[in-house]
Amino acid sequence: MATTEHPPARRLRTWLLEGLSDMGKGGGHTGPHAEPEPPHKGQPWYRVMCLTGVDYFSTLGYQPGIAALAAGLLSPIATIILVIVTLAGALPVYRRVAEESPHGEGSISMLERLLSFWKGKLFVLTLLGFAATDFLITITLSAADASTHLVENPHLTEMLHGQQMLITLILVALLGAVFLKGFLEAIGVAVALVALYLGLNAVVVIVGLWHVITEGHVITDWSSALTAEHGNVFVMIGMALIVFPKLALGLSGFETGVAVMPHVKGDPDDTEDRPKGRIRDTKKLLTAAAVIMSVLLIATSFITTMLIPEKELEDGGQANGRALAFLAHEYLGNAFGTLYDISTIAILWFAGASAMAGLLNLMPRYLPRYGMAPQWARAVRPMVIVFTLVAFLVTWIFDADVDAQGGAYATGVLVLISSAAIAVTIAARKARQRGWTITFAVISAVFLYTTVANVIERPDGVKIGACFIAGIILISLMSRLARAFELRVTSLTMDDMAERFIRDMSHRRIRFIANEPDRRDKAEYRDKIEQIRNDNDLPQQEDFVFVEVTVTDPSEFEAGLTVRGEVLHNRYRVLTLESSSIPNALAALLLHVRDTTNCIPHIYFEWTEGTPFANFLRFFLFGQGEVAPVTREVLREAEPKRQKRPRVHVG
Repeated sequence: MATTEHPPARRLRTWLLEGLSDMGKGGGHTGPHAEPEPPHKGQPWYRVMCLTGVDYFSTLGYQPGIAALAAGLLSPIATIILVIVTLAGALPVYRRVAEESPHGEGSISMLERLLSFWKGKLFVLTLLGFAATDFLITITLSAADASTHLVENPHLTEMLHGQQMLITLILVALLGAVFLKGFLEAIGVAVALVALYLGLNAVVVIVGLWHVITEGHVITDWSSALTAEHGNVFVMIGMALIVFPKLALGLSGFETGVAVMPHVKGDPDDTEDRPKGRIRDTKKLLTAAAVIMSVLLIATSFITTMLIPEKELEDGGQANGRALAFLAHEYLGNAFGTLYDISTIAILWFAGASAMAGLLNLMPRYLPRYGMAPQWARAVRPMVIVFTLVAFLVTWIFDADVDAQGGAYATGVLVLISSAAIAVTIAARKARQRGWTITFAVISAVFLYTTVANVIERPDGVKIGACFIAGIILISLMSRLARAFELRVTSLTMDDMAERFIRDMSHRRIRFIANEPDRRDKAEYRDKIEQIRNDNDLPQQEDFVFVEVTVTDPSEFEAGLTVRGEVLHNRYRVLTLESSSIPNALAALLLHVRDTTNCIPHIYFEWTEGTPFANFLRFFLFGQGEVAPVTREVLREAEPKRQKRPRVHVG
């Protein structure tokens, strides 16, 4: 008896590749493979701010402790410098990025437009490597810090002591499982989490400041120790300038803030070409988030330095990775502290979800368009599995240690901010805005210094970034190689003259001659026809149409084709095309002619001089080379039935 039940392997494959993106539902995913959003549909900017806020504000879970550990007594001064860099540097840069890239592509797309051919693709892949570092370390670091808050809770510390690695892996696995099931970016959940978390932090800050003020000796002891250690205020500022790159974690969130732009509602009269309302409100979003975070960074670094003993901030101390939670338990009791722990764990976990969503949104914008991703990379679930396994590996390498991952996280953040600063500098220069060009150039120099200083101090970040870059480039090139013989043409249109040529030939045998244009004089076409007739033993009365393909950008993977017809020297009919690849363009033309005329076309080539391997490399890198066999292979993959396949002749 026949059964309709599918084998388990097929069911698993269907489930893994189901849809292009589960996150496309509800406007959660804005990549090119998501379901298109209705125009201008979105949320008020202050609600969308909470979506980026789960990433940005959640750094308060570990930033004050890392700052105090890295800068010591100078932590408040170094944090003030960080805030100045944030408000006077990163904020103006990303407000300009919002103007230049209003659909959420970010600074990477701005730089992509400045470079063409393979150097542009490789540059973008390098930036994607650092972006992957940023987002993946956000997942692993946030999970590690969430497990720290759980393990160090007074009610659970005895039961969970020594289990931080296991808990971190479980949190990462839980994150992956949620995305495998189908995750919808719930702005409402983000709003609730951010409101609760900021409210609890406000309580901790107010209570902490109260204790600092009422216990007058605290400030006196700090200022005396600071003076004894560093001498005068100028030395303090100089030292703070040196150590402030270690605090760069406090700059995270700007790239995410631009990525969520498509969710911002804007004005009713916004257009996709120029959504002025969305740009204006995104600037409000970025400014509000930066101001809120700046106030909290200064306040929390101040109370952390004043109230927490240094030994408690070090590795193994009760405040390590959870400075504000330590203060919450210390001054507000274990009940409030436990509530703070719960809210911190929730927002840190959701920050990991935001980072995973960012990865799933960012990679499909570029890799499939470059042909540098396998077909299964267009589906969410396989990518979730890949990112989750990589997160497991990173967690194991860093032993679920928050401090150890800080350098890698900061490197990813700083590279992206530096690239954004350079991008807006170039944009301002192109717009002939001399004042903004100088301003952004200075900001770029500051961020480049900060990036270099961070890399020198903590090289782990650039090592991890280099691993991601190497992995992305290697896998991308292998994918491009595996997909080299795909049709790679999204659409094909013909002008009136080209259509007239095809209609005329459809009444007899359709014969094309592939020609590499040179002088395009009468002798070139006459000699070519004579050569093809002799090589293939064709009678004199046979009629031909020439096809000439001009290679534009060979690094592009897929694009539409426009075919134009012209008559040269009052005799020779020529079809001209522009494409990134000659064989793929010819194959697309032949299949289009077959489908529109119901006739099998023939195309004639001459053999290309040179070794097959060298010619294949020319095809792979420059879109030309041994055209005839590659055209035939593209046709074979596109049309499995031999009798319906256009005929390829080589002489």
